[in-house]
Amino acid sequence: MKETILSLCPGPWEDYELIDTGGFEKLERFGKFILSRPEPQAIWDKSLPDSEWKKLAHAHFAKEKNNPEKGHWQQLKSMPHNWQIQYANSDGLKMKLNLAQTSFKHIGLFPEQAVNWDYLYQKVKTFPGKNPKVLNLFGYTGAASVACRAAGAEVAHLDSVKQVVTWTKHNMESSGLDGIRWIVDDAMKFIKREERRGNRYQGIILDPPAYGRGPDGEKWILEEQINEMLKTCRAILDPKDHFLLLNMYSLSFSSLIAANLIQSNFGKVKNAEHGELYLEEKQGKKLPLGIFYRFSSY
Repeated sequence: MKETILSLCPGPWEDYELIDTGGFEKLERFGKFILSRPEPQAIWDKSLPDSEWKKLAHAHFAKEKNNPEKGHWQQLKSMPHNWQIQYANSDGLKMKLNLAQTSFKHIGLFPEQAVNWDYLYQKVKTFPGKNPKVLNLFGYTGAASVACRAAGAEVAHLDSVKQVVTWTKHNMESSGLDGIRWIVDDAMKFIKREERRGNRYQGIILDPPAYGRGPDGEKWILEEQINEMLKTCRAILDPKDHFLLLNMYSLSFSSLIAANLIQSNFGKVKNAEHGELYLEEKQGKKLPLGIFYRFSSY
């Protein structure tokens, strides 16, 4: 039996461009500004010389010697710490980017997720009933939440970090929207409570980190807890009309792991798709950036 494993890349996007990758780094344009930052998947050589990277970049993320996960941004040219870009494919999502919010390389956006924003937007638009209730666990800065809200969903957005939830609220308001429910909580504890309450959602989005902490120091380790989380998600997912999106970024995971997790917890599902997400740079190389599994009842 043949099984198709997809490789998905966002289409043309005026406000984003992957320029080059290599040497464990990537060079990207967000709106008017170009950044260079670490990328553990880019194990090959750069196509452009280092001199060209330095010439193009407005800022570079410098890692700490003793902790490669942390560091600081070095500005090479004049640019603001905060700016905004737009994604036009889902009712004009507007997203704030920030260089100074954390000591990590992240700036508030994962561009490869645009293919999932499109998917979620269409799933909400074509939902067979009234406006679906959607739960976005590990919601981060909320592009997926805003896409669902733009399409008409009732959205509950959860993250363990209060300042990140505030960031999402800014993205919602900048996109001309309102009405998202904000939750600062540990994801596992919240869905366990929702199961006990008998609450149901028509859409669930999971984009868990490899490692994380809840607001009270609760520990999250992806490979140890994702199976239990999906068991609980099945209990709170509407059995009749539903969709679910699972996205994971781990160097050791393949989409077949996601497929096995879904099969063991949900059984046979309809309209299933799984594979990996990637970005293609101007020089022609393809940068893998996580795996996904998604399914819906319609």
